[in-house]
Amino acid sequence: MSDAPVSRRVYKFAVFALAIGAFAIGVTEFATMGLLPHIARELGITVPQAGHAVSFYAIGVVVGAPLITTIAAHMDRKLLLLCLMGLFALGNLASMLAPDATLFNIARFFSGLPHGAYLGVGAIVASSLVAPHRRGRAMARVMLGLTIANIVGVPIATALGNMFGWRSAYALVAALGVLTVIMVAVAVPKVKLAGVPSARGEMKALGRQQIILTLVAGSVGFGGMFAVYTYVTPTMTDVAGVPQVAIPWVLAVYGLGMTAGSLIAGPLVDKSIERSGIGGMILSAIVLAAFGAFTHIAAIAIIALFLIGIAGSMITTALQMRLLRDSHDAPSLSAAMNHAAFNLANALGAWLGGIVITAGLGYRAPAWVGVGLCLLGLIVLIIAIALRRGDASNRSTVEV
Repeated sequence: MSDAPVSRRVYKFAVFALAIGAFAIGVTEFATMGLLPHIARELGITVPQAGHAVSFYAIGVVVGAPLITTIAAHMDRKLLLLCLMGLFALGNLASMLAPDATLFNIARFFSGLPHGAYLGVGAIVASSLVAPHRRGRAMARVMLGLTIANIVGVPIATALGNMFGWRSAYALVAALGVLTVIMVAVAVPKVKLAGVPSARGEMKALGRQQIILTLVAGSVGFGGMFAVYTYVTPTMTDVAGVPQVAIPWVLAVYGLGMTAGSLIAGPLVDKSIERSGIGGMILSAIVLAAFGAFTHIAAIAIIALFLIGIAGSMITTALQMRLLRDSHDAPSLSAAMNHAAFNLANALGAWLGGIVITAGLGYRAPAWVGVGLCLLGLIVLIIAIALRRGDASNRSTVEV
């Protein structure tokens, strides 16, 4: 995009500004799970019904990621980022003010629309500010905002919700959105668009077999984690016997697992993208089964949440690298669609988890739904790997 790398000071300031937006997105996406009982009580609905807000946000991401990224393909990147974060702030302000469940769900949908496009475009902008050999690091530092959100932001938002009511958490996120708009306006330099593919070209790239299968594997396989995490607060309080005041610390444990997983996933993916993806799916299924079987033992349930975080980072990193490898000619849209895929998993997991709880199967049941989703995702991923190897073998035969 840009012709040459910017100074180190400008780069650091710009990446920090972009990471604040990623932090805000991470907080609003995951804090809702910790606040479901409070939301349900005030809005006069059940916890599974409150869980629909998680699905509506995720559907917003799924709709917004390809739509906004494609429509705004030729828009100035900095202006696009400002518009996206402005919409994000307004959506969370509307969430805070929503008087009933219907309007709350609508507000969550609009809050999710800019999610994938912001993270995708923000990562590409960050990578354009440095030399080619440092671009992966630049993208990772923007995404670090998501990881830190799970360690620090989500527990703080949950604690605020416990003390001052759930609306205060969305007020915090809206304020973070406004701060991001200011920071991006001041810190992020304008970048030149070069070689931007047409909307038709980007969509054509995403129509490839391997990209579709990777997105499906993520949409299904990662849903296992969300089936459990969406209802983690009532599960830990009602089944594991963890006090409500300790829930922010439980959520921080999951965030630490995601961080550890990110550190582990990097070297593993460098060695083998395919084995890392398969390993993450298998680990996730095993740990979710352990969570379902031993939820009543708080210590084991908390350790399982830590391991679920590790497995989740392994899956997301491996599938993101798979997408980048197979859609190098549509980087912005593929990055946005990766977030869309995982938010489709969010919607699917939250919905299926709510169904089994509503059916009277209890708060352990979502873990077993999660196991099934992980195994389905694993099957799709294995099929994708087998087809890719078959194509490579056929090309080698033709060349010989």
